[in-house]
Amino acid sequence: MNLTDWLLTPPERGNPATHLDRRRPGGTAWSEGNDARPVVHGAAYFAELLERIDAQRAGDLLLFTDWRGDPDERLGRHHPGRDGTGRHGTEIGTVLARAAERGVIVKGLIWRSHLDSLHFSQTENLHLGEEIEKAGGECLLDMRMRPGGSHHQKLAVLRHPGRPRLDIAYVGGIDLCHNRNDDRSHAGDPQSTAMAEAYGPHPPWHDVQLALRGPVVGDVEAVFRERWQDPAPLSRSPITRLREFLHHEDTEADSLPPQLPDPEPCGTHTVQVLRTYPNRLLRGYPFAPDGERSIARGYLKALRRARALIYLEDQYLWSPRVVACFAHALRVNPGLRLIAVIPSLPEQDGRLTLPMNLIGRISALDRLRRAGGPRVAVYGLENHAGTPVYVHAKVCVIDDVWATVGSDNINLRSWTHDSELSCVVLDDAPDPRAPCDPGGLGDGARGFARRLRLELSREHLDLDDDPVPPGTSGERHPAADALCDPAAAFHAFAAAAADLDAWYADGCRGPRPPGRLRGYRPPDLAATSRVLATPLHHLLVDPDGRPLRLRRRNAF
Repeated sequence: MNLTDWLLTPPERGNPATHLDRRRPGGTAWSEGNDARPVVHGAAYFAELLERIDAQRAGDLLLFTDWRGDPDERLGRHHPGRDGTGRHGTEIGTVLARAAERGVIVKGLIWRSHLDSLHFSQTENLHLGEEIEKAGGECLLDMRMRPGGSHHQKLAVLRHPGRPRLDIAYVGGIDLCHNRNDDRSHAGDPQSTAMAEAYGPHPPWHDVQLALRGPVVGDVEAVFRERWQDPAPLSRSPITRLREFLHHEDTEADSLPPQLPDPEPCGTHTVQVLRTYPNRLLRGYPFAPDGERSIARGYLKALRRARALIYLEDQYLWSPRVVACFAHALRVNPGLRLIAVIPSLPEQDGRLTLPMNLIGRISALDRLRRAGGPRVAVYGLENHAGTPVYVHAKVCVIDDVWATVGSDNINLRSWTHDSELSCVVLDDAPDPRAPCDPGGLGDGARGFARRLRLELSREHLDLDDDPVPPGTSGERHPAADALCDPAAAFHAFAAAAADLDAWYADGCRGPRPPGRLRGYRPPDLAATSRVLATPLHHLLVDPDGRPLRLRRRNAF
């Protein structure tokens, strides 16, 4: 396998200002010899993060970025406290403050957020920062974005001077906040915030994070350091700056200790770190003066080699201008299939917000289906109680070779406007199960990509090793290894969703069929709703952060 067939070279990243591609001799734009491990579900991630933070000691380094941070969200969930919300003393604010008090160097960047009256998290993010600062750490509220944008990266880096074998980084879609602490049962997080009524009081939540060991830890740390060292003020808003002054907020980043050497190689995974930064107005980022769109460019390059199966899990999957590259791949490769797992319903169901969220998805899926016809299959998820599962994961696997997990969604906002972080993983180790080369281009099926796709598929099809869920018929789909074949996987998803849809259509008579998949059918929007929702969608929901010259050509 030629790595440059799948990964971006430094010129292809399109951002010569970043330090990321100058860290290694020869300017290699990726790191080799890593161990990348998917951590599926927030409960698994939170439990692991809690254990690793609590093991840090004086002089160790803890860096993190987040879109939202709820200081009272409990990382420990498996030993319920008196109120049933998790183990006391494991609140994220308490855990980070405790680390800072014992001498761990704690540094955080959290998006300042828009007003709480607009259903954002300004107050929560402010309070988390205050807890950390009082304990001796430092947490800045970062609004260095385009108007209407957000810092959406979710990373954590834990370094241990003198103990590099413990160094680890986490990258993915899971925020340190309410709703995320769910597990494979998808009963929801006991500490929940309100969403659309259909998701119930504790919305079931599906998400994925990557645990990274090896040289790539240094790359993720470099991403944090570039943002931390940005000399621009945290906000240009006069009102926000007045609030910072009145509340005595920390607005100046203290210096970081020198970056340690990268950890030694420890695995078979080549990992490339990709980002989105917008074309920031007035003064650009020093590390991305024209923005960076390497996530979009990474997809564009990988999709040119897609031949058998694109497997997607995505929170949004909207914007026809973004899915155009997926549609092109489907048109030119008649054997290519696409499976997409998305939320059955948007997170908001207001009279105005619902059409604003739906219009982009309706038009995007229409474009995909016109390109691929029956080779495009889109599904929602539900738990065994029949409650929809909110899909927050951002995962793509192409031909069991190229796999990415990150914070980015398939839309213009993630590809051009907000800050995002994603990791592409290519495994040096092949997967020996047939078909050995699904794409037929000589790359071979790769261990990491195939295992990730199968782990997610087994859960959705109820093919995991757990007992048959109560109330189901006990019937099983073909053995998990059969899902290695793209066509078999495509048909297994279709059959499971059809069985469950038919069971509902028949009034839920008899045992519930196994599986959690429901066929997704976009709702019809009235013409008036479409006319009103379309401009609001482009302006507020899915804005474009590209320079004008790229917008004109729909290029990235």
